[in-house]
Amino acid sequence: MDNQPTELHVVMFPFLAFGHISPFVQLSNKLSSHGVRISFFSAAGNVHRIKAMLHHSQTIQIIPLTIPHVDGLPPGLESTAEMTPSASELLKVAIDLMQPQIKTLLSQLKPHFVLFDFAQEWLPPLASELGIKTIFFSVFIALTTAFCTVPARLTDTTKPPTTIEEMKRPPPGFPKTSITSLKTFEARDFLYIFKSFHGGASVYDRVLTGLKGCTAILAKTCNDMEAPYIDYVKTQFDKPVLLVSPVVPEPPSGELEERWAKWLGQFPSNSVIYCSFGSETFLKHDQIKELSLGLELTGFPFFLVLNFPAGVDGSAELDKALPEGLLERVKGRGLIHTGWVQQQHILAQNSVGCYLCHAGFSSVIEALVNDCQLVMLPQKGDQFLNSKLMSLDLKAGVEVNRRDEDGYFGKEDVFKAVKTVMLEFDEEPGQSIRANQRRWRDFLLNKEEQSRYVGDLVKDMKAMVDLHNI
Repeated sequence: MDNQPTELHVVMFPFLAFGHISPFVQLSNKLSSHGVRISFFSAAGNVHRIKAMLHHSQTIQIIPLTIPHVDGLPPGLESTAEMTPSASELLKVAIDLMQPQIKTLLSQLKPHFVLFDFAQEWLPPLASELGIKTIFFSVFIALTTAFCTVPARLTDTTKPPTTIEEMKRPPPGFPKTSITSLKTFEARDFLYIFKSFHGGASVYDRVLTGLKGCTAILAKTCNDMEAPYIDYVKTQFDKPVLLVSPVVPEPPSGELEERWAKWLGQFPSNSVIYCSFGSETFLKHDQIKELSLGLELTGFPFFLVLNFPAGVDGSAELDKALPEGLLERVKGRGLIHTGWVQQQHILAQNSVGCYLCHAGFSSVIEALVNDCQLVMLPQKGDQFLNSKLMSLDLKAGVEVNRRDEDGYFGKEDVFKAVKTVMLEFDEEPGQSIRANQRRWRDFLLNKEEQSRYVGDLVKDMKAMVDLHNI
């Protein structure tokens, strides 16, 4: 090679779910600002939405992919947001069938790296044939990888956990921290990752194969938050584990819709509870009932957003689920909505002081950077471990108490969790949680610190491909 600097070129290839696509987009924006050229792979139907999320930069291009036909997978559905759980499993089958298409594109683009996701475990050997390095970009916190998808999770080196009791316990060698076990209902949910659908590999098999086969692992976390779990992952895989911090989203552009801004604007600062569970986490009727009654019980104004699976009439479901007389009792201080809202804009409003959410990690970060007290009601998968990290290790939020066997929670559980962070206490635990929340907010909003993580990542990648001007 000559001594001229070479532009780093990275392909981004997330799983076709916006909970995965969004972190890849946020990372693309950060890398692009450091001079990295990005080619972003996604299904053609997702391009418009991704384009709206990406910075307008000459260094980023979106490459539309064609979803192969799979029996039972409805044509035209190209992200899990529009799919039933069974169709989402078929989407993994379709991604497996994309290998020839991906190989052709990579042969043409010749990037230095492909950053890939859990469902494309076949990518490292394919890219290696073309002389391209691969990075497994985990959109989950290191704790999730450490607890669930390390080689040590195999009970006798070959057999994954099959019982709830096995899954409740951490794997051998797991670090000694505040997190010592899962609840019964959480462990039952996690057993999903060891199941095979349609004859394909399980989620665990895909993740493990991808982590073992890649050149390096990239985690959306930092040592300040997760040092014990990061160190454990390093010992399990014996390869570089690169860190990019939690990838704080850029402040939203535009203004909050007038009807929401007007409603929120009538309340004092930090007094409103905003409650939402994202676009792909859905509560059952009894959960909606207890949650709404719990919010009523707090006495605080609240903005509750509830969504329902694709094809379901949300208004009709709300009518069935909400307690009789609730809307009349909370009129003027309680707002209940189904459908998309400008979440980042809402959280940034001065009157919003608490975010009650499902503990998706992007939502957790949004709560912290917008100075909202964090109350978590996780519903599935990594959300359980996100909540434990924040409430037990970092003590920067509180989790709604739930029954061990089935995860039941009542209105009093919601009330107690909100009261802990929303009322000013002179003693533990309320004050210490609020102090920790402020400390992590300051850390995440330190632009120099966050930019350093991205800059170090770029240097690490350049060193791995022996590029000049490091």
